[in-house]
Amino acid sequence: MTQDTKPADDKSGKSYDQVLREQLITAAEDMAQDDVGMLNLKIAGTAVRELHQAFAVFRPFIQRRKVTIFGSARTPEDSELYEAARAVAAELSTHDWMTVTGAGPGIMKAGMVGAGESNALGVTIQLPFESSEGAALVDDKYVSSMKYFFTRKLMLCKESHAFVCMPGGFGTQDETFEQLTLMQTGKASITPLVLLDSVSGTYWSSWFDWCRDHLVSAGLIDKHDLSLLYVANTPADAVAHIMQFYRNYNSTRWAGGRLIVRLSKGPSSEQLLELNEKFGHICTSGSIEECGPSRAELYDQELLDLPRISLAFDKKSNGELRELIDHINLW
Repeated sequence: MTQDTKPADDKSGKSYDQVLREQLITAAEDMAQDDVGMLNLKIAGTAVRELHQAFAVFRPFIQRRKVTIFGSARTPEDSELYEAARAVAAELSTHDWMTVTGAGPGIMKAGMVGAGESNALGVTIQLPFESSEGAALVDDKYVSSMKYFFTRKLMLCKESHAFVCMPGGFGTQDETFEQLTLMQTGKASITPLVLLDSVSGTYWSSWFDWCRDHLVSAGLIDKHDLSLLYVANTPADAVAHIMQFYRNYNSTRWAGGRLIVRLSKGPSSEQLLELNEKFGHICTSGSIEECGPSRAELYDQELLDLPRISLAFDKKSNGELRELIDHINLW
């Protein structure tokens, strides 16, 4: 979900890129001059350096779709779960998808092996009791190393177009819940979030039931929030779900207070009417309409050939926005 941008600042005539660069430099100078304390300076400086290095690793592959695979470093290589993660990455690579992992052993290695070295990106974490030993990536141009979990999780998520979560421990639960929270609150684009288990496994189905029985029933989340999740028990089902999500839907972008949805195929008048009947209530005003590229999209020359619809989205019904995307993919 791309935020709208201004081609230039009205007063200075500077490009938006120049304005952002100056804001970054000013913020760093202000922090360096203030008495914020050595520890805070260390955290800020390390975080910026880590992100700079990670941006450089990801930059050559910005145009390619990516799937992030989460899972336990303790998963043995002869397990069904390891093979499932490897198979998902391998199949998606045939569709020109890259795989992003934490570049460690277990499920992370399975994803990297399945994708192949030139199709995998890794974001390691520096831990005193765990290393990347036993992982698959060795070429520095495909790996970035992080001290902080928050910078690592940002890079594991920010450029990915789908997520596959395998059974795991606290770390996997943390990553799954964080991505789910970002989508629920509109802080991240709606993307497929697949909970993949073994054929006879109950790890994720039990987890999903707990969310429904305790979180939905108590009113702690909306029932539509569960639409952001998909439970699969085979690699083929997981891949099919991801590919179906992009069957017609392409991406979204905010422009002038409206959410623009880019498509491969636009709606007929009957399909647009049905869309408004089913989802018009998530608009704060007006209706769901066909539209052309926004001013910012024209400036960026962004996907100008694709048809579009737009709506004054209420910014809170993100589970239903996912359901709207699923409906569009049936056209």
